[in-house]
Amino acid sequence: MTTTLPTRGQLERSLSQQIQALYRSQLGHRVSEVDCALLETKIAIVLEQSLTQPEQLLAEQGKDELVNELHTELDAAIRPQLKELIEAVVGVPVIDLLSDSTLKTARTGMIVMLAEAPQIRDAASRATAPTQASTK
Repeated sequence: MTTTLPTRGQLERSLSQQIQALYRSQLGHRVSEVDCALLETKIAIVLEQSLTQPEQLLAEQGKDELVNELHTELDAAIRPQLKELIEAVVGVPVIDLLSDSTLKTARTGMIVMLAEAPQIRDAASRATAPTQASTK
């Protein structure tokens, strides 16, 4: 049986859905939206409303320094699982995962550096093609 390679869009959608599920299962928090864009050997990820309810409560009380510290610790705790999830979805090793958050907009941005470009197929054909910059 031949396995068909996913398209760029399928890979990005699958990654978005699985990241959202990871945050829900591990942090009990539903991120409102997860956008992923595959850029050859990089993936750009944006999580909307990424602050958990306790972080939001502390932020409303003006405890930004504590919220930043808590968010950094939560990020570090979930990072190994996130890295493993990304590697499983795209099928290549993650070299580095960079992330930062902002309290003002409750967004988290990530840049994932991959060892090589994932194998994907062109949406119009079944042929294997190297990845190219996202057109989203």
